[in-house]
Parts: sequence; structure tokens; C-alpha cells
Amino acid sequence: MFSTLRNAWKLPDLRKKLIFTMMMLLIYRIGNAIPVPYINVAAMSEYFSATLSDTILGLYNAMSGSAFSQASVLALGIQPYINASIIIQLLTIAIPALERWSKEEGEMGKKKIERLTRYTTVALGVLLGFAYYTMISSQSGIITNDGILPAIVIILAFAAGSSVVMWMGEQITEFGIGNGISMILFANIVASLPATANTLFGSNMFAWWVAIIIAVILLLLIVFIVFINDAERRIPIQYAKRVVGRKVYGGQNTNMPIKVSMSGVMPVIFAQSIVSLPATICTFIGKDEGKLYDTLFASNSWVYVIMYGLLIFFFSWFYSTIQYDPTEMSNNLKKNGGFIPGFRPGKPTADFIKKVINKIVVFGAVYLAIVALLPLVGGKLVPGVSSLAIGGTSVIIIVGVALETVQALEAQMLMRHYKGFLD
Repeated sequence: MFSTLRNAWKLPDLRKKLIFTMMMLLIYRIGNAIPVPYINVAAMSEYFSATLSDTILGLYNAMSGSAFSQASVLALGIQPYINASIIIQLLTIAIPALERWSKEEGEMGKKKIERLTRYTTVALGVLLGFAYYTMISSQSGIITNDGILPAIVIILAFAAGSSVVMWMGEQITEFGIGNGISMILFANIVASLPATANTLFGSNMFAWWVAIIIAVILLLLIVFIVFINDAERRIPIQYAKRVVGRKVYGGQNTNMPIKVSMSGVMPVIFAQSIVSLPATICTFIGKDEGKLYDTLFASNSWVYVIMYGLLIFFFSWFYSTIQYDPTEMSNNLKKNGGFIPGFRPGKPTADFIKKVINKIVVFGAVYLAIVALLPLVGGKLVPGVSSLAIGGTSVIIIVGVALETVQALEAQMLMRHYKGFLD
């Protein structure tokens, strides 16, 4: 990985992309330190550490790079944009007009969906900003000035911050390296690593041997994630021989690779956003106590764990249906004179591809569920594990984004070093 970064730095255009990405992330981290007006940051931090750090908002805070507990202008982070993307993608299946935009209108339809996603992000930013204000207004000493004007300023500051984060993610995707959303989440999680290491080794929360065991499990988890990330199912493909004039084309054997982790970390992010929404709303409105909350919505309840796992399976299947169309893949093979040995072209080939994809989706969803749910289950067995800022989801994001960035750099370098047929 380091050799890839070093070689990419030597190319002027890739160096510009890397510098642009780092500058955007630096600006984002600076924005995390800018507080919202009319809020006592010290009082908010004390209230969060005393009351909210062990709730679902503790995970929200980790994903925002501690901006949420500091009441900064970027406290809402990338979550409104992620939730807006979930809503629009689900509506694309349910509403024919949106489905027509995504499938039939090409680039113009894609731009319409992106514009609708932006508007939805702004609306969610205003809604979550109002919820944040409602939460802190119930506590004395956090808001320094009462009245309509401070309330409007606070809500609009949070909403504007979420819009700025959305814009930064889009700029990184277009002019930088990698996916902007993933890069921002990556920066936030990496920023929390020193605090996690201090909690694990520098505090008295864990015995020394327990801390070592947790560290070893994290290392094994990283190795497991890297292995699954590179794993793929290769479907053998043969091409029939064609005689054109005096030349013979085709006849070669190849394969169709399908990645086991075909949807990456997005099912986990989407599932986490959905399953934590009720607990987040309850926390915002001050209803985060009681037997009903502890049974259904708390992040350490079995209902939460089961719903989290089921949503991971759903979004894994959802993304597989978006990325792979067995009928279209079968038709493309047929047009190019290719076939899968033992299966006739057309519907039999499409059915076989669909069967293979369904098996891979199940295996990939089980892998994501194991990694994402391991810290939650471990938190029930080992007290204090749930208080660590880094968990299975964070490890998947860190490893996945690092590998995707290196692969993107390698693809860019390969394209620039390819000399073609005329040299």
C-alpha cells in the first residue's frame, strides 16, 4: 500500500488528486472544531459524556469524528446524506417515475436523482438540527441565549453543516481519490483511534490480558476482512469460434468474476442508519429510558441485534439486485458468442447466474453480519467493550476504504502507464 502511494505521488495528476483529497479532509477536520453559536461546548461535552456516551449517539459521535459531542457546525456529519440516499434508492423501486429516471433517461436521469437526493439531505439536516436543538434545550446551561433567533441560528447552522459535508463528499468523489462518503467516514474513524487506544491500554477499564486479547481479535478481524474483500467467485466462460474471412475469432476460455463482498460496506452503513433511527429519535426527545426502550431500541438489546442483522441481509440483497442483472448478463454473453459450459444461452444461463449470485449474497451478508455484530455480542460478554469507539463497522470501513483507495490508485497508474497498440 505504501509503495502504491509513493508511486502515485510521482505522477503529477495523481499527486494533485491526492493533495485535493487531503485538503478537503483537512478542511473537514477544521470544521469539526468550529462550535455552533449560542452553545456552551464544555457543558455539552460534559452532558454527552455523562448521559449519552453509552447510547446510540455514542456511535453517532464516533462516526462524526467527535463533532457531535462538541456541538460543532459539522456535528450531523454525513449521516443526513446517507439517509437521503437510502430513502431515494428505496423510492426508486417503489415509484415508476424515479425508476424511469435511473434506468431509461441515462445521465440526465442520474442528475435528476442526485438533485433530489441533495434536496432530501437539506430537509433531513433541518429535521435533525431541530431534534438536536430540542435535546439540548431541555438541559440547563448548554444554550447560552434563549429565544427564537438563537434557535433558528442553531438549527440552520446544523443544517448548513450537513449540506457542506455533502458537498465535500461529492467534490472528493469527482476531483479526488475514492468515494467521498467513504473517505469522510474513514477520516472520522481514524481521528478516534488515539482515544480508542487510550481506552484500551491507557485506562484501568480492562485488565492487561483482556486488552491484549481484544487487540489480537481486532488484528484477526482485519485479516479476515482483507481475505473476504479479495475473494471472488469465478464463473467459467467459453467463446465459440467464428470464421471471418481467413481469420478465426473466439474459442478462448475466460471467466466472469463476482466478488463475495460485492456491495462493500454500504449495507452495514445503511442498516446501521435505519436500525438506530428509533433510538436516535427517542434520545433526542428525552424518551431514552424505561423498559420499552431498553427492550426494543437500546443498542445492547437483542431486538436491536436481530434487526441489525436482518437489515444487513436486506441491503446486501438490495445492492446485488442493483449491481447485477442476470438477464442482461446472459444477453450480453449471447451477443458476444459466449456461453457457460453446461448451460444453454438465454434463460438457463440467466437462472444459473441468478442462483450463483444469491448464494454469494447470502455468504457476503453472513460475513458482514458477523463482523458488524461481533462488538455488540462481545459487549454483552465483556463489560466495557461497547464503550470502545471502534467496532466491527468501523473496522470494515477503515479496511474497505483503504483497499478501495489503493485499488483506485493502481487502476489510475495502470491507465497512465499503458502505451497502447500504436507505440
